Amino acid sequence: MIRKIIHVDMDAFFASVEQRDNPDLRGKPVAVGGSSRRGVVAAASYEARVFGVRSAMPSLTAQRLCPDLIFVKPRFEVYRAISQQIRAIFFEYTPLVEPLSLDEAYLDVTENLKGVESATVTARAIRAAILEQTGLTASAGISYNKFLAKQASDHNKPDGQFTITPDMGEAFVAGLKIGKFHGVGPATAAKMERLGIRTGADLRLQTLEFLTEHFGKAGPRFFAIARGEDQRQVNPDRERKSVGSESTYFDDLETADAVERAILKQLDDVWKYVERNDIAGRTLTIKIRYRDFEQHTRSRSTAAPIQRKDEAAQIVLALVRGAFPLAKPVRLLGVTLSNLERPGSVAPMQQQMSLGLD
Repeated sequence: MIRKIIHVDMDAFFASVEQRDNPDLRGKPVAVGGSSRRGVVAAASYEARVFGVRSAMPSLTAQRLCPDLIFVKPRFEVYRAISQQIRAIFFEYTPLVEPLSLDEAYLDVTENLKGVESATVTARAIRAAILEQTGLTASAGISYNKFLAKQASDHNKPDGQFTITPDMGEAFVAGLKIGKFHGVGPATAAKMERLGIRTGADLRLQTLEFLTEHFGKAGPRFFAIARGEDQRQVNPDRERKSVGSESTYFDDLETADAVERAILKQLDDVWKYVERNDIAGRTLTIKIRYRDFEQHTRSRSTAAPIQRKDEAAQIVLALVRGAFPLAKPVRLLGVTLSNLERPGSVAPMQQQMSLGLD
């Protein structure tokens, strides 16, 4: 059976919510995030993107690119509530929903609950329902596998959709620049270009042996997607395998006491999630980024799951004290708990989760 997969991606989600809720922001370049010298853009409106403003960009850089940029503080509880509202719409059509983040998800509508045979029609109906119920626009990609559905959702953004049928798959991939492939990051794209692989057509010319030699475990995946093939199923039961929190500080932390207090605050954020979801983990990792952007991570794993906050605090403090005395001021600290499991369970959980701006 040919599967029918939809990838739904909300358009500039955080920024669009802010423009929806504040009419004065509509039609103006908006960045969700902090405007301070240490701020980072969490999301940018399409008006801001015209100037080159992008998510994860330092706020100072964004301001230089767009002097009229309006910064708005993020309201994550609002975004989460709207995300749940959107997800409820998805479940009206199929139980096979795989959320990727607050603003995007895969849906398998091969046998959808509405009895609509056309995935293209289904995607259009879902987008209309999202607009009617939330006042926000969504884009969608429709295809016979996840890779192509994801690629298609970027094709007619914003507020559009695009369908890649089975007879279009190989030709569509052949025409893609390698840097546009979902899952191919800048470093991999640069390596491919050095090897003369600049398009999907170039990728398809390579043998499985060649791709495995140069890209290891990713080689077989590149071999398959170059032919428009992706056997991954929409998985509604993906579970988290890590939870983390990190902060960039307005003023650098210059003393051991300040660093210890700050790292325990990051642990507090992580532990709230742990307690709310009744989980435990076996590995704690801290991240330290200094003023000059040099970065180090330190980890410790335990034989048994860490189920008490005081135990976690002892480990985190021991890890961060390994960096004392401070060689230079600290601008960012983070804590991650991984190898998660439910108490009494031996099955590790599967999906990574990061608190904060993600």
